[in-house]
Amino acid sequence: MKITYLGHAALSIEVGNTHMIIDPFISPNELAKDIDVNALKADYILITHAHQDHIVDVEAIVANTGAKIVSNFEIVNHYAAKGIEGHPMNHGGSWKFDFGRLTYTNAIHTSSFPDGSYGGQPGGFILETEEGNIYIAGDTALTMDMKLIPMKCQIDLAVLPIGDNFTMGIDSAVIASDFVGCNKVLGYHYDTFGYIVIDHDQAKLAFKKAGKNLTLLPIGESLSI
Repeated sequence: MKITYLGHAALSIEVGNTHMIIDPFISPNELAKDIDVNALKADYILITHAHQDHIVDVEAIVANTGAKIVSNFEIVNHYAAKGIEGHPMNHGGSWKFDFGRLTYTNAIHTSSFPDGSYGGQPGGFILETEEGNIYIAGDTALTMDMKLIPMKCQIDLAVLPIGDNFTMGIDSAVIASDFVGCNKVLGYHYDTFGYIVIDHDQAKLAFKKAGKNLTLLPIGESLSI
């Protein structure tokens, strides 16, 4: 499994021959100016919630690729009204796709479309594949629900927001990694806006002191599990 950081909370995930994009907010992000949205490959677009900084490039990617949306019921219905195919989910539910099994998890946040309309309840994803299992937390506070995740499956990589202010910060993310039983963390949702700029060295040191490894990928770079 290859995971590429596209900036903010956007990821590209390759599992076998399947390409997924997570929460595409790329074209307005000056930090991601070297990422060409029109060149991205996507069979599926996974959306954690409806905020603009997670959906802005969805329609452009679908237009280029014909990708299928996977998200909560309300978000899938929103895009269905635009003629975009999707697979609706809700909290605690799982579905076996051609690339593996997805579970839609709880997240503590808000969710509305840029026009203020209801975007359903926010969530995250557990992705289970033959190549490894990852937890994508989405925008969330630290929550005790995370303790349920290792009861379901072993997580090989936890993708956690670390920017604070709008989501949990570094100290809470360290605890979250304990809750999900995974010492290998990919940080995201940081640096894009003034409110969420972090000190990279301090963040890595906090995880190191806890016996964990925090990866902060430069935009456009990848890791494999």
